[in-house]
Amino acid sequence: MTIRSTVAQALVRFLAVQFTERDGERRRLIGATWGIFGHGNVAGLGQALVEYADEMPYHQGRNEQAMVHAAVGYARQSNRLATHAVTTSIGPGATNLVTGAALATINHLPVLLLPGDVFATRPADPVLQQLEVPFAADVSVNDCLRPVSRFFDRINRPEQLIPSALAAMRVLTDPVETGAVTLALPQDVQAEAYDWPEEFFAERVWTVRRPGADPVELAAAARAIRNARRPLVIAGGGVRHSRAEAVLAEFAEATRIPVASTQAGKGSLRWDHPQDVGGVGHTGTATADELARTADLVIGVGTRYTDFTTASGTLFENPDVRFVNLNIAPYDGHKLAGLPLVADARSGLGELKKALDGHRTADSYVTEYTEDKERWEQRVDACYEADEPDVRPTQPQVLGALDALVDETDVLINAAGSLPGDLHRMWRTRSHDQYHLEYGYSCMGYEIPAAIGVKLAAPERNVWALVGDGTYLMMPTEIVTAVQEGTAIKVLLVQNHGYASIGGLSESVGGERFGTAYRYPSDDGTFTGAPLPVDLAANAASLGMRVLRAKTVRDLRTALAEARAADTPTCVYVETETADTVSGPPPAQAWWDVPVAETATRSSAVKARELYERHVSTRRRHL
Repeated sequence: MTIRSTVAQALVRFLAVQFTERDGERRRLIGATWGIFGHGNVAGLGQALVEYADEMPYHQGRNEQAMVHAAVGYARQSNRLATHAVTTSIGPGATNLVTGAALATINHLPVLLLPGDVFATRPADPVLQQLEVPFAADVSVNDCLRPVSRFFDRINRPEQLIPSALAAMRVLTDPVETGAVTLALPQDVQAEAYDWPEEFFAERVWTVRRPGADPVELAAAARAIRNARRPLVIAGGGVRHSRAEAVLAEFAEATRIPVASTQAGKGSLRWDHPQDVGGVGHTGTATADELARTADLVIGVGTRYTDFTTASGTLFENPDVRFVNLNIAPYDGHKLAGLPLVADARSGLGELKKALDGHRTADSYVTEYTEDKERWEQRVDACYEADEPDVRPTQPQVLGALDALVDETDVLINAAGSLPGDLHRMWRTRSHDQYHLEYGYSCMGYEIPAAIGVKLAAPERNVWALVGDGTYLMMPTEIVTAVQEGTAIKVLLVQNHGYASIGGLSESVGGERFGTAYRYPSDDGTFTGAPLPVDLAANAASLGMRVLRAKTVRDLRTALAEARAADTPTCVYVETETADTVSGPPPAQAWWDVPVAETATRSSAVKARELYERHVSTRRRHL
């Protein structure tokens, strides 16, 4: 039996009946499709989404990059068991997908991209928005998506869709390979009819695997842990993707090995768990970073060991340090010349706990990191505390006010600026999915659309998008989408008049904060004049969002509570106390390699280079 329909109609119907299953939980894989329509997809996918509106929910986006961010937020909140599709026209709509695709792939989060493409039949050449490449007639702007996609295909004939669609689903549901998947769809092919086999539209379930550890690798890992005197676990995003938090807690309690976390792994243990020592790396806590410096064994669980995590190769100072890498991806399992333990995080931790039955770290080690953590939490208390409630808050006091309000059901979303460092060092996570930091790509503009995606995945939760003025100005457009659909996200908009994080970094590397402040230009060519008279609160209100202005700490507490109780999209706007410093929290506890000018005449750069050379001399290769 066959069913005659267009390529676009067939694809929509196919996507509507794809499911994932893990641990007995079955989820619809493609929960909805986001779309902005132009000539490249309006008559194809646009028509198909109308035709099958009862089978495939649709969300109207305002920016193509933002639509991908929303889909990624949905996927992360769904533990990668579900995601959204995104369709755009050919041309700028398609190329606007590139940043979002890179973010998804770098973070190992599934998203399906369906950009329109130029005519396959070439009735006119070139057509509107066609890229002409003299040496390759089959290249279009969509080829920009190849390096940032885990799977890419261009559907030039209807019959190509069947194997390609199946391959796309395989990649989306593979915990090792997942990321952005792109099916480029020429606009004429989208509208072309074909006789599809009925089986193409049958429900299909994709099992998300939980592979166990190889016995030889498991024995080697257990032996290394038993022989270590100062072991440290670094929990990465793989812990969350695997839902391994409970098993990690059992492992940590049984062995008493302290657990530090990456940005993606923060929340793997609650902040008050006895073995949790906070964030690690350049944005980490003093407790975790000191343990990393002295560790003789680092047990990485689901981490990619990015530059911030390793403090540019300077953090792990113990000359005898070795690494055990529990990771579902062999590529990551072999990093830092470590002992690979290639397995699903939950399966591997369970097996490792069994292999270490009866093993516990020394009492003196437990006492050391417990006391260090208590001292760190006292520093956080001091940063959060606001003795004078009628003054403008600092950024840490903004976080302190939010910390005092939320519970384990709230979700915080952030990606860029000075907030990631403050949050990684100081935020007290109360649940495994409260802390949503996109730091693989650290993409400005991610927070608001991602909050919509998270809220769609968890409508019962309070979802907060924490944004500075710099990231807000990159992409506020999806506020309109939240208003249109009644998606009650909360936006905490912090005004500090520029790129605070990069301003601080610029100063530290001899750049003198040049071009990082939102100020009028001065006579000397720098932007050090008065702050710009922009009103971001009014901007958010003009897009339809309810806005609460907070001038003082007292105002802020009241506004946050009101926003949390609101059932409509609500923004809390607050200007922080200092515009010329990053935020006032404890400084970075580990170095980050940002090269400094080797020659310069300005004293700031000369001094920065001297400091840089001292730090870079401590960098090492772990072999």
